[in-house]
Amino acid sequence: MASPSFDTTRYLSDKVYWHKLSFKLNNKSDVVLLKIYKSMYHTKVYVNRKYAGENFYSFTPTLLDIKRFLRPNQENEIIVGVGCKNNLPDTVTNGADYEKLKYIPGIYDKVEIFQAGYPFINQVQIAPNVVDTSIRVQVKLNGGGNHKDGTINYIVRELFSGKEVKQNSVAFSNQLADFNISLKGGQLWSPENPFLYTLEINTSADKKTTRFGIRSFEFLKGKQYALLNKQPYFLRGTNVTLMRFFEDTLRSNLPWKDDWVIQLHKRFKDFYWNSMRYCIGFPPERWYEVADSLGIMIQDEYPIWGLGKNVKAEHLAREYKDWMQERWNHPSVVIWDAQNETLTTETGKAIQLVRSLDLSNRPWDNGYSEPQSETDPIESHPYLFIWYYFNNETPSSAGAAVDMLSGRRLPMNDPNEHSPSPDGRYFYNPVIINEYSWLWLNRDGSTTTVTDKVYPAMFGDTLTRQQQFEYGARYTAMLTEYWRAYRTSAAVMHFCSLGYSREKKPRGQTSDNFIDVTTLQYEPYFVKYVKPSFAPVGLMIDAWYKTYGSNQIITVPVHMINNTYQTFTDSLRLEVQKDGKALLSKAIKVNVNSKDKAIYQFQIQLPADKGKYELIAYYDSKKGEVFCARPFEIK
Repeated sequence: MASPSFDTTRYLSDKVYWHKLSFKLNNKSDVVLLKIYKSMYHTKVYVNRKYAGENFYSFTPTLLDIKRFLRPNQENEIIVGVGCKNNLPDTVTNGADYEKLKYIPGIYDKVEIFQAGYPFINQVQIAPNVVDTSIRVQVKLNGGGNHKDGTINYIVRELFSGKEVKQNSVAFSNQLADFNISLKGGQLWSPENPFLYTLEINTSADKKTTRFGIRSFEFLKGKQYALLNKQPYFLRGTNVTLMRFFEDTLRSNLPWKDDWVIQLHKRFKDFYWNSMRYCIGFPPERWYEVADSLGIMIQDEYPIWGLGKNVKAEHLAREYKDWMQERWNHPSVVIWDAQNETLTTETGKAIQLVRSLDLSNRPWDNGYSEPQSETDPIESHPYLFIWYYFNNETPSSAGAAVDMLSGRRLPMNDPNEHSPSPDGRYFYNPVIINEYSWLWLNRDGSTTTVTDKVYPAMFGDTLTRQQQFEYGARYTAMLTEYWRAYRTSAAVMHFCSLGYSREKKPRGQTSDNFIDVTTLQYEPYFVKYVKPSFAPVGLMIDAWYKTYGSNQIITVPVHMINNTYQTFTDSLRLEVQKDGKALLSKAIKVNVNSKDKAIYQFQIQLPADKGKYELIAYYDSKKGEVFCARPFEIK
């Protein structure tokens, strides 16, 4: 975003880019800390032309004490130098991504100066307990040598109303306070009720306010659901690959524009998504606040996709520690994700080195590598249609949906496939499907480099771009319905809802589903078909054939998935439609228990006339809003 702009074609060089700021500051405080929340790659700081410190890490904060360099009540100058990816030592992660081109360096999050006296509040960690509605608070202080023991005050308030809930004083010893606060009658945080509180901590010379929510999140061994606040919960979500979007030609200042960021997350909620993975790159910290407030659970993935041979567990543990300290008070952050699709033992070792630091004991995902506990989730990327990318084959005469989706299959492309246990154990861990489909289209409807062969193989080579949008959306919806209906995973997350679009050379591999990313306008077919496939009460027509015979009598199973906490009672309707008009309509009264599923059978006779038709299933209370569609032809 440099102004005036400069050449952006040589980002892989060894250049250093310099940022300068002048300011005045009353320098009577004991502590003056400069915090650069995130910058990449390799950050050096000079204050009044004196070296103040540096940070090699690209995804965690630079935090420096700059008091001794300041001139009180005079003009001060800060110069920040940020290098390129090639400047990094080979023991530091660099956010490698096989789809990125530029690896743009620079400061990409806010910069702040903190002033305080001693005792100074270094760190606050809040660990909720939903059983007795309390929080454990751990406060680490810096007494400056003279304040190792003392007293701190706290006030708990409701965030939005400002209502005071509780206040008191507690003692600290050896610069540590560790205490519990009962919040009996408090509200639990969830995507359906994202209720937030603030905890204000005061010393005699410092004050720190931290937002938090009362919630727990965990998995159980062998169970394909999560426990949110001790209740079964299924994750329906998406992915954001923000560092790919950094390279998008339409990016501009959007990732730092508050109303755009809020509206983006509201669009996610509109799709019935209760979760997301921030994938292969962290966003600015403001994004986590927005997720807290709107109620979106985050699988927070450290930007590792492939690991250099000299990056060892002890190096990763230092990065992981800084990352965890930055995020562990966000109720939205429910899963630490150590890496993406990488085969290594180092991330697992690093997890074990830092796991105990999180007082909330969140679960960890370890990519394609071995899970580090029986209750940690394993990630699965079941790209079924990848078959037509790697193999010069076309679907059978029955169609790709029959070939891939008939019958119940387990998710694959996971640690069981890529990192089998040396002793032959199978990982019966909870499964998170956080990538699937392989049907990407650019924002103009053209195929990407990895779908060039897929669309012709599956649908023929005469499709218009609008037809490609329609088929891509229909089949993404089918896959979503399929993976949800069989309850073989605890999470189904679409990939992806924000990325890049590179229609021209060098063309891209993936893309998002916007047709106008600046106004957050989704492609209409994506909204029509994919949105209902994520409905809390979902549907799947278990019929996949693309052709049937004239007057053929068929049995059509319709799966219903109830992800809500209430029993679902309604009329389930199956119709045969032609040009949007029902030629046949049958209804069954249904009753599906909370967090349960049911299968209902319809027997119907298909029309005699040749032509194109659709099977449409919906429940009456949401007609037109939640439906499942299967196009077919009578020949």
